[in-house]
Amino acid sequence: MKGMMSYDLMETIRNTNEWMGASARAMASYPVWGLTPHPMFKLLSAWGRVTERSFARMVIKPDWGIRSIPGVDGRDHTVEVETLLDKPFGSLVHFKVQGRAQMARRVLLVAPMSGHYATLLRSTVASLLPDCEVYVTDWHNARDIPVSEGKFDIEDYTLYLVDFMRFLGPDINVIAVCQPAPLTLAATAYLAEEDPAAQPRTLTLIGGPIDPDAAATEVTDFGRRVTMGQLEQLVIQRVGFKYKGAGRMVYPGLMQLASFISMNMEKHADAFQKKIVAEAKGEGSERDHHNVFYDEYLSVMDMTAEFYLSTVERIFKGLEIAHNRFTIEGKRVDIGKITSVAVHTVEGANDDISAPGQCVAALGLCTGLPEAKKAQHLEPGAGHYGIFAGSSWRKNIRPLILDFIDANAPEAPKGSRKPPVRAA
Repeated sequence: MKGMMSYDLMETIRNTNEWMGASARAMASYPVWGLTPHPMFKLLSAWGRVTERSFARMVIKPDWGIRSIPGVDGRDHTVEVETLLDKPFGSLVHFKVQGRAQMARRVLLVAPMSGHYATLLRSTVASLLPDCEVYVTDWHNARDIPVSEGKFDIEDYTLYLVDFMRFLGPDINVIAVCQPAPLTLAATAYLAEEDPAAQPRTLTLIGGPIDPDAAATEVTDFGRRVTMGQLEQLVIQRVGFKYKGAGRMVYPGLMQLASFISMNMEKHADAFQKKIVAEAKGEGSERDHHNVFYDEYLSVMDMTAEFYLSTVERIFKGLEIAHNRFTIEGKRVDIGKITSVAVHTVEGANDDISAPGQCVAALGLCTGLPEAKKAQHLEPGAGHYGIFAGSSWRKNIRPLILDFIDANAPEAPKGSRKPPVRAA
């Protein structure tokens, strides 16, 4: 499975399905078939449109699509996405709101690197922008990173977060969503010991596997069943000849997508069946709920093999964060060193990926932090997606986080802070 041929085979299958969809759409859309008004042609055309679009999305990085936001002055302000730090495996981007004074609340959203792009947090960013200066970690697709750039594992990931936090300064409020929660906690602890002045003001961890053993899910069960040797043999491949990262060992996004879909196969099959019927009836639209969701869901990126394998081995199997044994370059990172950063955990009662108990375990590890600087929230009825992008986020969790940030902020006039200097 580690050869380029297997990686290129997956890309060939994807390409073939995209071509089949395009061919069916074109063939069934000829005007001449109007002389034979049979529903088969409309269904075939609809199937082709949906199939072509779906398989094409798998290799396209989505756009943020946040053009403007309403301001307190009653005007719409345009939004520009600017890169502040650009590193080989990820960038720090800022959503600059034109014509608006710098907001006092400054938030760094640490996006997951678990198969999807950072744009998965688009609605989260959009909901925070009216009240905050928002910065996001924009991780790069491993298939596009030349082998000459070297490795990128969970230690490198943690040090990237350290660099981003240092750059943004100590008045930043960090929000880590899902996968990066344990490594963001480690990065904060690293700064607490190595550079206390650069620590963030607050740290909010949303639905992350701090202690995967605290509550079993399909994800943790899979981690226990499969050995590292089996995992490496089954899912790791070399990037094919088509991309800049040719030869790099990766966990392919297409394989991750197949895993995502298999977890809810019946639900996805039903969604696509309904979409095809709607298209055949002429009831589909470019930005309907199906397209909005699946344009993002189907857009996947490769992860470096060393990042994926070290995550499974050290976070899930070895429980290095859960047992406070995580090391960077051989030196232990003691989470107990966090003494001044206010820490908040958020979990969803119905989260089937990072079940309740996994994330709140972070508070128990912060042995040096006063109880007054700890907070936790369990959102009733919320699943994994809902706690950072759904109605639960908009109605309950977002206001709680903003209140938590404000409660731990010094008194300062709104808009008084200066933005960080853009890196050359």
